[in-house]
Amino acid sequence: MQISDRISVDPKICHGKPCIKGTRIPVYIILELLAADTSPDEILREYPHLTKEDIKAAINYAAKLATEEISVFEPEVTKAK
Repeated sequence: MQISDRISVDPKICHGKPCIKGTRIPVYIILELLAADTSPDEILREYPHLTKEDIKAAINYAAKLATEEISVFEPEVTKAK
């Protein structure tokens, strides 16, 4: 599975935070829930449109960031003159 199959970054959605593709659920929400000992099954009950693959993609995304295997690009901001 490619991360880009499940996660998207769009400056127009959730202020450009990485989200599960096709939703407005940021990756960090899933990671915070897992860190708080929420089980994947509980997350799926709370967010029924997510899949186990989405949760795995969120974990994989965080792992890649931690090992610097992927980069995060901030949109360029043009300063008004």
